[in-house]
Amino acid sequence: MAVWDDVVGQERVTAQLAAAARDADAIVAAEGAAREASAGEPGAAAAERNGSQMTHAWLFTGPPGSGRAAAARAFAAALQCVSPDRALGGAPGCGFCDGCHTTLVGTHADVEIVRTDLLSIGVKETRDLVRRASLSPAGGRWQVIVLEDADRLTEGAGNVLLKAVEEPAPRTVWLLCAPSIEDVLPTIRSRCRHLSLRTPPVGAVADVLVRRDGIDPEAAARAARATQGHIDRARRLATDERARARRAAVLKLPLRVDDIGGCLKAAQELIDAAGEDAKQVAEEVDAKETEELRAALGAAAGTGGRLPRGTAGAMKELQDKQKRRATRTQRDSLDLALVDLTAFYRDVLALQMGATVPLANDEVGDGLRRIAGNSTPERTLRRIEAVIACREALERNVAPLLAVEAMTVALRAG
Repeated sequence: MAVWDDVVGQERVTAQLAAAARDADAIVAAEGAAREASAGEPGAAAAERNGSQMTHAWLFTGPPGSGRAAAARAFAAALQCVSPDRALGGAPGCGFCDGCHTTLVGTHADVEIVRTDLLSIGVKETRDLVRRASLSPAGGRWQVIVLEDADRLTEGAGNVLLKAVEEPAPRTVWLLCAPSIEDVLPTIRSRCRHLSLRTPPVGAVADVLVRRDGIDPEAAARAARATQGHIDRARRLATDERARARRAAVLKLPLRVDDIGGCLKAAQELIDAAGEDAKQVAEEVDAKETEELRAALGAAAGTGGRLPRGTAGAMKELQDKQKRRATRTQRDSLDLALVDLTAFYRDVLALQMGATVPLANDEVGDGLRRIAGNSTPERTLRRIEAVIACREALERNVAPLLAVEAMTVALRAG
């Protein structure tokens, strides 16, 4: 299985990346000992000037679920491919060799995959990445940094990264991922080759769920349709009963906002469900992290003993990180519910306009038709705008309960 098989419905992008990987492989093969004596600049930056498809910095953008991080990881694997078939004309990215396998599972010595479960990526973490990027690749091919959440860089962190992207180290490649090009500093994106990914077709997502995850074809098609091509959400919806239950509860919300009391109750339930998600993540991760840190600092495991003098700061730093992670988990859960709510009203609007597009939420068709019949397209659009306004308010750190209550009241008013 080639590394590109995990990049669903992005034929144009994979063709560009495959061409760049072939040129990168040619660079590695050609340089060898001559690279030491050459007067030109080695690595991807020089290759770009010589007309190669390879360059030192890439920016992958696309809507949530488009697979931008999967595309970046596949490209990183192709850059590290050591398959002997390459000498016979085979393309890099076989998916089976040591370079491909260790990159895809996250253990390759020259590939750093950075993702965050916090609200932002700060200056300290970015400086560590820049230091890593300045090292020569241990395996002699490429030093690859995959930053899956480039949109979460603070302004200061972005300025730190700019220097590394502007003056790249030889054989270093930066792969940045963000929802849109506007989410990245103009000075950084101007130095990157931009690849825009689309939302994968529903059929392609269903196919990969069946082929790669062994999901029943009917369940895969239903999950792909419900998530409108979002690969990760479709997989979760098809395999997690709790995810299906939460989505079913969200789809009932439009039918429960007939009065102010119903609006406030529905808002509180959404917040409580998001808090429960955050609590589940904390139970799975926080206790393990805390115990591991206590052991590293010298406290006996499972005893609750006193920590050595001077280590309280490290424990406080971990607690702060866990608190920020809980905040992001709650926001992500809320945002997911709001996306489902937007899809519900999109279906209502499709019914009102007589559109022939497939409904994402046909399992609640009776509710869709009821609201469509008791409303107008103008009111439906205002309701969609209210959901979008709630998402924007949450991004601006408005109190979640206040933002959701305002939204449910607006949904009632239409």
